[in-house]
Amino acid sequence: MGDILEFFEQMGFMNITWQQGLMLLISFFLLYLAIKKQYEPLLLLPIAFGMLLTNLPGAGMYHSELWSAFLDANSPAYHSYGTIMREGGLLDILYIGVKAGVYPCLIFMGVGAMTDFGPLIANPKSLLLGAAAQLGIFLTFLAANAMGFTEAEAGSIGIIGGADGPTSIFLTSKLAPQLLGPIAIAAYSYMALVPVIQPPIMRALTTKKERAIKMSQLRPVSKTEKIIFPIAITTIVALILPDAAPLIGCLMLGNLAKECGVVDRLSKTMQNELMNIVVIFLGLTVGATATAESFLNIRTIMIMSMGIVAFGCGTAGGILLAKLMNVFSKEKINPLIGSAGVSAVPMAARVSQQVGQEENPSNFLLMHAMGPNVAGVIGSAVAAGILLTMLG
Repeated sequence: MGDILEFFEQMGFMNITWQQGLMLLISFFLLYLAIKKQYEPLLLLPIAFGMLLTNLPGAGMYHSELWSAFLDANSPAYHSYGTIMREGGLLDILYIGVKAGVYPCLIFMGVGAMTDFGPLIANPKSLLLGAAAQLGIFLTFLAANAMGFTEAEAGSIGIIGGADGPTSIFLTSKLAPQLLGPIAIAAYSYMALVPVIQPPIMRALTTKKERAIKMSQLRPVSKTEKIIFPIAITTIVALILPDAAPLIGCLMLGNLAKECGVVDRLSKTMQNELMNIVVIFLGLTVGATATAESFLNIRTIMIMSMGIVAFGCGTAGGILLAKLMNVFSKEKINPLIGSAGVSAVPMAARVSQQVGQEENPSNFLLMHAMGPNVAGVIGSAVAAGILLTMLG
């Protein structure tokens, strides 16, 4: 009889708190969004399931207390990792890849292997639009810091405005790992909601005439240009901003493998097998950080609120710079492509195309919008490097 009672006492049902129960309900809701609504399902599904696993009482798959004391001043690095390997659960061990900044860089490698920088090379002015769309990052950094967050936390919240999940995870894991769960969920949620968030901002900041502007066809880009581009960008950015080298280097390595044409097997592996494996590990471990203690507080609501403001300001920054460029340029730019400067590839570019065609059905902005869109990937990585240099 005593053994039976002990068995029942050890059941999760007997030990679950209301906070853990609420987190389980939130994970069920995120799974619904991923499966039914298809909101960024490739990452939202494993993130939601990681949240489910970490909040199951007694499962022991993730131990936040181990990570809160990670790399203590009195403990050398190898000892901390050794402790986690000995005492941690499955998700603790997988989380080492996040803490070390490995998973986001590997995802950037896959993104690079799937990205065509041709539209950016054909129209270098797109780089300015991608840079302007990072405005939301720095405005939100200032706002979050003024609202009581530390500078490191504010920088991690601001990076949501780049609409780049891997970059948000990379920076937050370095500066404010205690906020990783809510920031990652905010970043990927807003990426999925690009078609909902951006169009009202685009219409509010442009006139009907501006939205109908037709742009001339982009020039062809040679293979030589496409090969030189990733090498040159890596060299220049890394020399100016060494902290951005891991993200930019992996992004451009993947792109070089795609464009050079001599390592097709490596390029396909980066795009498929490697990318898929890392996405699973990254999603599960990021979701695991969303424990009841770290997620259910007023700071999470503030992060979600400031995240959408950051995203909106980034969208507005690209549009407003495009309008300013039109004042000094003979060849007019459709300001809608400026909104694609956020790093949500290729969704933001498709939204620019969609809104443009509403005003002029013969208007084809997709390839023009891809220039700022891929520039936004570079811009968000550079912004992360700047924040890491300033605050790390």
